[in-house]
Amino acid sequence: MDIFKGRILILFLLLNGLIVRPSFSQVTDSSESSAVSKGVFKAHLRSFFMATDNDVRLKDAYALAFGAGLSYETPKFHGFQGGFTGFFIFNLVSSDLGLADPLSKGMNRYEIGLFDINRPDNKMDLDRLEDLFIRYNYGKSKIELGRFEINTPFINRQDGRMRGTIEEGVWAEVNQLANIKLEGGWLWKISPRSTIDWYRMEDSYGVYAGGVNEEGKKSDYAGNVQSIGTALAGLTVRTSENVKIQVWNQFAENVFNTAMLQSDISLKLKGSKKVLAGVMIIRQDAIANGGHPDPARAYIRKGSQSYVFSTRLGLSDGKSEWTLNYTQFSKDDRFLMPREWGREPFYTFMPRERTEGAAGVKAMVAKWSGKSKNGKWKPSLAAGYFEMPDVKDFKHNKYGMPSFAQVNAEVRYAFAGKLKGLQAFWLVAYKKRVGETYGEYKYVFNKVNMFNWNLVIDYTF
Repeated sequence: MDIFKGRILILFLLLNGLIVRPSFSQVTDSSESSAVSKGVFKAHLRSFFMATDNDVRLKDAYALAFGAGLSYETPKFHGFQGGFTGFFIFNLVSSDLGLADPLSKGMNRYEIGLFDINRPDNKMDLDRLEDLFIRYNYGKSKIELGRFEINTPFINRQDGRMRGTIEEGVWAEVNQLANIKLEGGWLWKISPRSTIDWYRMEDSYGVYAGGVNEEGKKSDYAGNVQSIGTALAGLTVRTSENVKIQVWNQFAENVFNTAMLQSDISLKLKGSKKVLAGVMIIRQDAIANGGHPDPARAYIRKGSQSYVFSTRLGLSDGKSEWTLNYTQFSKDDRFLMPREWGREPFYTFMPRERTEGAAGVKAMVAKWSGKSKNGKWKPSLAAGYFEMPDVKDFKHNKYGMPSFAQVNAEVRYAFAGKLKGLQAFWLVAYKKRVGETYGEYKYVFNKVNMFNWNLVIDYTF
């Protein structure tokens, strides 16, 4: 804590002295004080309780985390700004998150993510310097250099634990044209969710569990991928009030390239009712040797090519939304998306499981979401069936995930009045085994035949 407080103090002094003060060196002290007061301070408190009930023969887990953070953005001066964010986390109480399950030999998958996956026994020294950037604003556009958060289909916050994923690099957003947004940049470091460390992009591959290679042996790409960084570019166009088109490309140098085209349509009916439709097409190609000359140490097989098709159809009346969603992977090569970088963009995505790392996946999900008249209550339900390759089809199933059915129930509540800024979120997820597991617990533990419970309380002011 003392180290973290020291970091925050130093950062504040630096931002105040190096960014604000030079900008106002020619004005009076009172003017300088007024300019500083226009900067924005934000504080964030979060508590997160999570518990997993596994198959009766397998190990359960629980954890309660608490964290707090502070962020500051300087006022603008000739378009320039600076800012920082710091956050610390405590493990208030938990089961032994570093102890393997005796039957499956598997490690904790969910609760450890509230803290530091690299140090299961660390309960106190869990601080992370997050945002630290210089920004130049021009009209509605901006360019940032340093550490910041982005939200793209392939690299995003994935805010399902205590803190999300943060990136380091240069990022620009151009919003000068009506109904057109252009954004992109180059990233050279990343701090994945559930870690407190920063990694070069090439070293971030394999921070999370890497599954098996196509021969069924433990993946060996962690620490061996060779790449100088990752570039992303996106174009979002609203051709009308009801039509939005997105084009994205992710270039992981020397590893892979992933491109996406997505179109979402909202057609008005009588009153407030709307028909919702969407389609997404993704293509992924290995680049060069897939990250390493030795195929056993490459992230993706040389010459690999995969496709993903995802679509939705639904109805909205302004208070509720119902959608039917479908996703299918091409059957020959795995579709890969580093889990350290973000969650999947598919319409069928459901919190607490992913389908990347596989080929031939077929997913069908029905979703409903609603809100109360005052907008404080926001419940949602989702039920899905995910057809996966056989768990022993190693070439097409990286993580040995059997076919499964999943049901999620969520409730969000936003307080008002004197408690404005306080929000509560409840989630329960149940996954039922459908595919064959051959009596091997490693295909069941923390994967299927399990409940995952979550209660999150956030206060921002």
